[in-house]
Amino acid sequence: MAFYHFPGSSAVVGALLLATFLVGAVDRAGCFSFNYSTFEKANESDFTLYNSYIILGAIQVTPDVTKEDYLANQSGRALFKRPFRLRNNTSFSSTFVLNISNKTNPGGEGLAFILTGSTDLPPSSHGQWLGIVNQATNGTAKAQIVAVEFDTRKSYPEDLDDNHVGLNVNSINSITQKNLSLKLSIGKDVTVKVEYDGGVLKVFVEENASTPVISEPIDLSTYLPEKIYVGFSASTGNEIELNCVRSWEFDGLDIYEEKSLVWVWITVPSVVFLSVTIALLYWRCTREDEGRVEDDDDPEVELQIQGSSMAPKRFRLKELQAATANFNSKNQLGEGGFGKVYKGVLEKKEVAVKRFSRNSHQGKQDFIAEVTTIGNLHHKNLVKLAGWCYERSELLLVYEFMPNKSLDKLIFSNQKQSTETNPIALDWEKRHSIIRGVAQALDYLHNGCQDRVLHRDIKTSNIMLDSEFNARLGDFGLARTIHPNDQTHHSTQVLAGTHGYMAPESFHNSRATVETDVYAFGVLLLEVVCARKPGTQSMENDYNNSIVDWVWAHHRRDRLFEVVDFRLNGDFNREQVECVLMLALACCHPNPYERPSMRTALRVLTGEVDPPLIPFDKPVFMWPATAPPSFNEDLEYCSVSGGQMTPLSELSGR
Repeated sequence: MAFYHFPGSSAVVGALLLATFLVGAVDRAGCFSFNYSTFEKANESDFTLYNSYIILGAIQVTPDVTKEDYLANQSGRALFKRPFRLRNNTSFSSTFVLNISNKTNPGGEGLAFILTGSTDLPPSSHGQWLGIVNQATNGTAKAQIVAVEFDTRKSYPEDLDDNHVGLNVNSINSITQKNLSLKLSIGKDVTVKVEYDGGVLKVFVEENASTPVISEPIDLSTYLPEKIYVGFSASTGNEIELNCVRSWEFDGLDIYEEKSLVWVWITVPSVVFLSVTIALLYWRCTREDEGRVEDDDDPEVELQIQGSSMAPKRFRLKELQAATANFNSKNQLGEGGFGKVYKGVLEKKEVAVKRFSRNSHQGKQDFIAEVTTIGNLHHKNLVKLAGWCYERSELLLVYEFMPNKSLDKLIFSNQKQSTETNPIALDWEKRHSIIRGVAQALDYLHNGCQDRVLHRDIKTSNIMLDSEFNARLGDFGLARTIHPNDQTHHSTQVLAGTHGYMAPESFHNSRATVETDVYAFGVLLLEVVCARKPGTQSMENDYNNSIVDWVWAHHRRDRLFEVVDFRLNGDFNREQVECVLMLALACCHPNPYERPSMRTALRVLTGEVDPPLIPFDKPVFMWPATAPPSFNEDLEYCSVSGGQMTPLSELSGR
């Protein structure tokens, strides 16, 4: 349960306060306080969360999932959404309960209570940087951050040890630090109190609650802007830990300067009247400036998005028009059945703006699904949604910009040219890393979320590549969230997904399951290895997928390596390539019960288990499919009840 309060924020109340300020007032104290004795899912709207989330009554500042791959080299931030005014006479007190638990021995890296002028998570701030700064901002004034760090790994020679508290100013290096006899990272709750009286900052840890472990003279206003955000940051490196905050209380006091009371009784009535008039005019002008809602704008769209606990920022249409030069064709990055994507610059950052076509079938449904689904997901291999806009019948999504575009553009670019005149951008090492990243993203969707998510449109054009060629799965317009124990399903006459990636059973039952996602992942693997498009499927040809049949035919003749993209010129790890191709065929098995789960697929790609054994002849597709008597693989994640596959979701196309 959360309790918090702020000064009045409506336009009229604000105008009245302004009037009072203009004519004079006695000393006033502005309160900024809240208290979370525990954290609930509904509280997520109170915070700005980067790679962090609320689950099990706590803020997980870095990911908390069962697979260690997700925990390594992560950073996150959780900030209270509303800013706090910091002046030279400001004071505050903050009490919170931390729980840090090692997942390796030793663990790392640490967690910090932060005051910052920026809500952004610095890129590449994992590992030694604790989500506080990165290599570019470390030690610079532009970092605008003061942190109380709880360090669980000795990453620098200057660190006292792997269990200390420090005070950091615009840097990962502490200006003062003290070791602790209480072990931070053993999974026990630790109560901390941070006090600031305008001139001295004190840190108390429960092992000695009456004596501060740190008491440092400091004027925070020297290093921070007037408007700051309070919260937490944390990170992991190759050594990993779980970083969570179980409760948090904050009380701040801002003393305003005394003003003269001269003319108060004479001018108050006039000023109040004038202020209210100005406020109403301002409100009217603002509404006109933002643009009136057209008659065909559907209020249900905004209601459904704002009802989501993790709805991202809403942008105005004029902001996105300015960012993209009014959707200039020169800024177009791509085009699909949904509409077009444009490059833009928004808030000094490059972004990709997805503009839904007004004629797009079920455009509003896809738009809502994409915002509400991906807004609740946090994983390094998912494209980050920065915001949305629904205005004047325009449906727009704002994503982080991926400089290396989509995977299909690199896989299928200039295939007819020789390797001498067209050096390929994606060598085998990059390709293998990309498919591992996609597998991690899908395993997270199927097994790592609170509710399982079916993507339903996995293909190379929906895999985006960042500056380091890391894979980011995007386009959640067809995604659906289902509860792991929900065995109900919805069926329609309209198929979802892209032909060539759709499992054979989809054409018979019009349903989506984790097994249909796995099938599409298998097709994607074949594309990446072979640089060959999947071909088409239809009921008329009794389901034939050219790339699957083609690779299986080479497997039957024991000539599997002939399918590998010729532009690799034989420069690849043969064992890895064979492993990926065997896994791909297993994922594309005609019988959905014979396909591996994404958890197993990921273990194959990381070398933890061998790839499945694949028959030389492609099995015949039969429907309804039956589970083999020995079928028990990954029942924890892929349950079967009464011969039925995992939870089903409707298939509805664009």
